[in-house]
Amino acid sequence: MPDGRELMARYFCGLDWGERHHDIAVIDQTGTLVAQLRITDTADGLAELLTALKQVKASRRDIPIGIETGRGLIVAGLRKAGQPVVVLNPTQVARYRDRLAAQRKKSDRTDAHLLAHILRVDGDAHRPLSVASPLSEAIRELARAHRKLAHDGRWSAARLRSRLWEFFPAALDAWPQRAGLTRPDARTILAAAPTPGRAALLTHQRLEDLLAAAGRTRLIADEADRLAGMFARPALRQPPEIEDAMGHQTSALVAQLDVTIANAARLLDQVEQLVDQHPQAVIYRSMPGVGPILAGRLLGELGDDPGRFPTARHLRAYCAATPITWASGSSHRHSHRRRANPVLAEAGHLWAFAALTRSSGARALYDRRRKAGDRHAAALRRLYAHLLGSLHYCLRHNVTFSETRAFRALGEPADVAEPAGQESG
Repeated sequence: MPDGRELMARYFCGLDWGERHHDIAVIDQTGTLVAQLRITDTADGLAELLTALKQVKASRRDIPIGIETGRGLIVAGLRKAGQPVVVLNPTQVARYRDRLAAQRKKSDRTDAHLLAHILRVDGDAHRPLSVASPLSEAIRELARAHRKLAHDGRWSAARLRSRLWEFFPAALDAWPQRAGLTRPDARTILAAAPTPGRAALLTHQRLEDLLAAAGRTRLIADEADRLAGMFARPALRQPPEIEDAMGHQTSALVAQLDVTIANAARLLDQVEQLVDQHPQAVIYRSMPGVGPILAGRLLGELGDDPGRFPTARHLRAYCAATPITWASGSSHRHSHRRRANPVLAEAGHLWAFAALTRSSGARALYDRRRKAGDRHAAALRRLYAHLLGSLHYCLRHNVTFSETRAFRALGEPADVAEPAGQESG
């Protein structure tokens, strides 16, 4: 019969992941290595790992596994099996490496041992992955993919603008807006006439046909007159051979931009469909300034685990909406949280900016912070923090957003965010 020491023994596991295989190390509470193995990234490898953990302790779910990534098939398999997975920041792991050896060295086996050692020493400072529903995780994957395509579209438009500036400036004058080249009419006309010479040959009727094909329904004749005048205007030209070569590059960039925009629109439709299926979608969509894009990004990144953020302070800190305090002796200063989830940081700026025209209370709070000396970005972060507090309350009590409850009279917030000098989370 096992003695009391064996019953109270605690074990910690480290998993150094790789593309083809993963190294595993299990240690006890004294740091003694009790199991070490290498598994493949397959179903058999996962079964081998779970069997090894069960041999160490019958209730294998009591053994946390430290790993440097929260994605991949091995992580999905462990979570499906009910095994607690703790994601450790690679930067923090690198700093721990010097604590185990004076001579800097690295190997897959020692890294697995190091991950287990971190959980043994500072396990209380790291939380297991949250338990989110498959639907919220699917929303997160699609929302991240849509965000990536949106960024790729802006990058492709910037490349196209740079190329046109070198040989076809009339096109830039025709669509001077920041996102002008992403408009359907601009892409359709540039695909038909990617060079100044071919654009100058476009007749008025041909321009009208292209504008109609791009989906324009109003003032087609006036727009065709404007474009014909710009394309016929005298301008500097590259030699014919170079202009033709640049035209082929322009056609390729336009085609790439078309595909990126079409794929982003298709993914956005999928995100909106999944968000509408989630029970918390009504709450997210009731927040001022939150449309299908922001609803998908917020819901996907925050998840639907009710115990993930016990208080609004935890939620604000996770979303980089609260400052960091630096205090040493007589020095005391505050700075913006820059290391944070990039999706939530971007979504917060967009959400707060959109709320300015959707909520009178949000506008009043922003104006008051501007009068207090905050710059535009800082005032938006203050508004973002307040909106997160309202979102946390709505999710906790399963109610939709209420303007009168979220903001008091004269623009005073009902749940004032902590002062700039106070650390949250």
